[in-house]
Amino acid sequence: MDDLTRRRVYGADHDDPGPEPGREYVQLVGGALDGQLLDVTGMPPEQRVGGALLMTDVGVYGPGGRADYEPRTGDPGRWDWRGDTA
Repeated sequence: MDDLTRRRVYGADHDDPGPEPGREYVQLVGGALDGQLLDVTGMPPEQRVGGALLMTDVGVYGPGGRADYEPRTGDPGRWDWRGDTA
């Protein structure tokens, strides 16, 4: 995976948006959260296969909407956007 130290972490404080040492992240690809990192530290592998619905105010459904991401086949360090949901 490319250098992740300059990317913003999903849900992180705006004053300290970068990744923290010792944490595990996946890169979000596509959709409203494209390029952000998702902290998956402590998330068991069996939960990761289902991906995540992540809250975002900038998706199709606006505030309260969610962006659906799932692990990329053959590259679990990247999660691809599948669409938005209310």
